[in-house]
Amino acid sequence: MTKEIVIKPNGSFLDVDLREIWRYRELFYIFAWRDIKLRYKQTVLGIIWVLFQPLVSTGIFSIFFGKIAKIPSDNLPYPLFVLAGLVIWNFFSSALSASSQSLIGNEGIIKKVYFPRLILPISSVVTAGVDFFITFLVLLVAVVYFGYLPSLLILPVLPVLLIITILMASGLGMFMASLNVKYRDVRFILPFFIQIGLFVTPVIYPLSIIYDWRKWFLIINPLTGVIETLRALIVGRAQPDFSLLIIGLIVSIPVFCFGLFYFRRTEAYFADIA
Repeated sequence: MTKEIVIKPNGSFLDVDLREIWRYRELFYIFAWRDIKLRYKQTVLGIIWVLFQPLVSTGIFSIFFGKIAKIPSDNLPYPLFVLAGLVIWNFFSSALSASSQSLIGNEGIIKKVYFPRLILPISSVVTAGVDFFITFLVLLVAVVYFGYLPSLLILPVLPVLLIITILMASGLGMFMASLNVKYRDVRFILPFFIQIGLFVTPVIYPLSIIYDWRKWFLIINPLTGVIETLRALIVGRAQPDFSLLIIGLIVSIPVFCFGLFYFRRTEAYFADIA
């Protein structure tokens, strides 16, 4: 007599079995470590590319927007201004891109073995986190080079900046990963929206140059508070606008919950459609 076991997600998106995820923690480590090795060991440039991309982007933006367009930078050297924004933006965009492709990239495993699917998009964020810490060290070197001294507030505030960015990237990543299972053209559309997002986030320009009602579109963007706060802290300004961080946290939590809701709602069909 055979015993049939039916595996299906829980009924409520809030009913996430954390104990089950904890039981599969080793698989989480395996996925994260695999992605890290693939990124750094099986490439020609490896870690050099992680450094090359933000530095070259900083140089290009500094020439065209800093020198030619004369965009203000809140009394900071424009290269340092842009690099601080790119450190956060690259972390967000890399985490979003990786998590959105996590289900399709592990299609064979999803069809053969059961494990909490939530592990896949979340573990993808870890790889992007490694890139962030490498580029953050480069940012600190640039801060010293330009003669600034970071505020001590950066130690307790940096985890908050990371939490807001991770909530946004994970929430949107879970949503896009679920859509990508059914609509494969998501992988082509997403890079376009990421490019647009760069220009609707104060990466290459400061929030202070926007005076009219359009400023609120930037304020409700959680990455705005993260980037503006990081810029203030790395140059030793003691009074960053923490209200922007509060707004960012208020917005990023619902985004994460919505992504989790949609992911859980469609999780039962991943193995059938993937």
